[in-house]
Formats: sequence, structure tokens, C-alpha cells
Amino acid sequence: MEKTIAAISTANGIGGLGVIRISGENAIETAEKIFVSVSGKKLSELKGYTAAYGKIYDGDELIDEAVVLVFRAPHSYTGEDVAEISCHGGLYVTKRVLRAVLKNGAVPAEAGEFTKRAFLNGKLGLTEAEAVMDIISAKGSQSAKAALSCMEGKLRQRIDSVRDTLINTAAHLSAWADYPEEDIPEVDTENLTSSLSVCRDELSALLKTYDTGRIMREGVETVIAGRPNVGKSTIMNLLSGCERSIVTNVPGTTRDVIEETVMLGEIPLRLSDTAGIRSTDDPVEKIGVERAKDRILKAGLVLAVFDSSRPLSDDDRELIELLSDAPSLAIINKTDLEKQLDTDYIQSKIRHVIFISALSGEGTDELEKQVAEIIGTAQLDASQGILATERQHRSAQSAMESLNEAIAALSMGITLDAVTVIIEDAINYLLELTGKRVTEAVVDKVFSHFCVGK
Repeated sequence: MEKTIAAISTANGIGGLGVIRISGENAIETAEKIFVSVSGKKLSELKGYTAAYGKIYDGDELIDEAVVLVFRAPHSYTGEDVAEISCHGGLYVTKRVLRAVLKNGAVPAEAGEFTKRAFLNGKLGLTEAEAVMDIISAKGSQSAKAALSCMEGKLRQRIDSVRDTLINTAAHLSAWADYPEEDIPEVDTENLTSSLSVCRDELSALLKTYDTGRIMREGVETVIAGRPNVGKSTIMNLLSGCERSIVTNVPGTTRDVIEETVMLGEIPLRLSDTAGIRSTDDPVEKIGVERAKDRILKAGLVLAVFDSSRPLSDDDRELIELLSDAPSLAIINKTDLEKQLDTDYIQSKIRHVIFISALSGEGTDELEKQVAEIIGTAQLDASQGILATERQHRSAQSAMESLNEAIAALSMGITLDAVTVIIEDAINYLLELTGKRVTEAVVDKVFSHFCVGK
């Protein structure tokens, strides 16, 4: 018998409500030991999806007023009997109620244990379960939409479609090889190759969603770079919504990297304002310049800022050379001033170029549009189901590699028995991805990343 578990399921802080969740065979009995309803009716007498108002006691000591919701197995989040106590929010009260619950038979829930039980009891697939934490941690509507589509089973449906095709193919191959006397259609190598190629292409399309989806969840490492006084710090402050970087007319004011996470529309940017790139004899500033160059080489996105009111300099050209292999956007700033910059040269070297006035904020809409284009979020349909975790990516990648191997084997004339074994490997990787065939160690690792109480 699984132990009855309990945890605080609301945020650790002051709020209007605090929720203590209890799940397991004795969940309702445990809650009943500390709860007295004003109606006198016991929790054990309540049907599922009903609530009772009353008071919480620890022995004879009154702790708080509360509402207790009762869920009967299997119609609950975990698939077990569940009681949820809603008391007044606050650090002391919620912990005090939890302590009373634990004194009366429950044990503390581990990280993600409620969702883990939902998975083990067949209430959620593994990809749907993984999406739960993505919904909780979503930073924008796109990342929330992607997580919600996965929780609704869109990713699993895409994987199951490929898996079912491969299972039917493997079954046909096995039946044709094992029962030659039966009237089973002969395997056509050309059609088999075509079918496997369609499955491979679907997995390839899914794999392409991974990096973009990760950017929506975790953000992209973004560097603001340029020579001194082109407006880097003003752009940093514009995107941050506050004065994060010092803005002066004195070149070299920014000596080190200043970091901030901001939302540019739906895209989280892990933003770094770096020292102005220029030749300098100042030893402190020189260190800052070298750090800036190092950040540019490692960044996922570089916002290269140029001053429209000043001619192109050697420092500008050096920055452009540094951007040769980096995903970058050239920002021509200070468009409110008279133009002296050779923008044609910049546009010949950098594919994405926009014109803005960081002082007035003009052009920021185009900045958002171009960044989405560069990092791929503009082309992503988050509602169709995307790969969300490294585990999912690894399984899909392994399945695609198996299909590539099977297609190559067919082209070389290797026996269909050997091809069938390779196809079965691909099927196993997809079963592992959706959780239909997964080890206990993998399950434990997945849920160890969850917060306690979920």
C-alpha cells in the first residue's frame, strides 16, 4: 500500500489562501482527524467533488478556519483519494496545518510526488506530466501555450502517430517473414523506404522545435555590444523598464558586464550590457572590453548597436568582423539625429538590421519582430506539441537515427529481418519518450525536478 502523502501546494509566502494537499488511501481519514465541519458532517460521509467548511484542530488547539475539498479515487489528480485543505495563507498557518496532518498519519510528499502518482496511476502520460512544470514556470503566453498543448496530449499524439506506423510496418515484416505460406502481401522495398522516410521526417520536424521551445522557456543569452556611447546602456534600460545601466556622455562608463532578464514580447532575453568595444590603454576598461568580446563569441544572440549620427569607425568594423558567425541583429540607434553612418556597409555584412531611437523608444516593435525571426519563435506553432525536455529530445533523436539506419540498410540490400530489428529499436525509443516503456530510474529523475506539492 502506498503511503498517504501531504504537502503545501501553494507558494511559500503570504497570500489569501494556503492549500495543503493530501493523497493516498487514508487521505480523507487523515484530514478528518484534524477537521470538524460546522454542519457536523464527517468528511468520510461526503461524495467526491464536494466541500465542507469548518475548523482545523491540532488536538484540542484551534489552528484556523478552513474549507476541505474531497476527491474520491479514481476521479482525482493523482487517481487516489485526495483531500485539499484551504486555510488562510501565510507561512505560519499553512505550516502549522501541515504539521497537524503529518502528526495524524501522513508523510511529507517528495518533489513532484503527486504528479508522479498521477503518471503511475495512468492519469497522465510522461510527456503530459513533464508539461505540468512547464506550465507553472511559463514566462509568456507562447511558452504557456506550448506547455498546455503538451499537457493536453498534442506531443504524445504526434509521437504515437509515428510509433503506430512503425508498429504496423514491423508487424507486416514479421508476419511476412514468419508465415510465408499465408496470403500476406509481399513487402515492397520502395514503399517501405518511403514509409520510413515519412516517419523520419516527422521526427526531424519535431527535433527542430526543441531549441526554439527551450528559448521560450529558459530565454536566450543575449549580448548588447558596440563601441562606447552608441546607446547600449539606453537600450538596456529601455528593455529592462528601469535604469539598470548607467547612462552618461563619458566613453567607457560601463566597465563590466551588467545582466538582466527581460521579456521582449513573448521572448525571454537573458540580457548583458557589455563594455564599449574600443582600443584603450586603461587597464580596467581593457579587461571589460575583452570580457565583452568573449561574451559575443558565446552568445545566443548579439544586439550590435551603431550610432547613426557618427561615421563608421575601426571599432565598428572590428565588431562587425566579430559577428561573422554569431546570430546577430544590427541596431542603428539615434535615428532622431542627423545621419552620418554608412548603413549600406552594415547591411551588406549583417542580414538583420533595424533603425531605432532608444531615447524615444521608436522602433522597438520592429526589434521584437526581428529577434523572433532570428531565433525561430516567429515560425513556431506552439499549439501543435513540441519537444520540451532533454530526455524527450534524446529519445526522439535516437529513434530518428534508428530510422536512418533502417533506410540505409534497405538501400544496401540487407535482409528484412535485420531491418525489422532496427525498426523495433526506433519503436522502443518512442515508447520510452511517451512513458509507455520507461525505467524507474528515468521516472524518478523526471519528477525530481518538480516543486514539492505538485
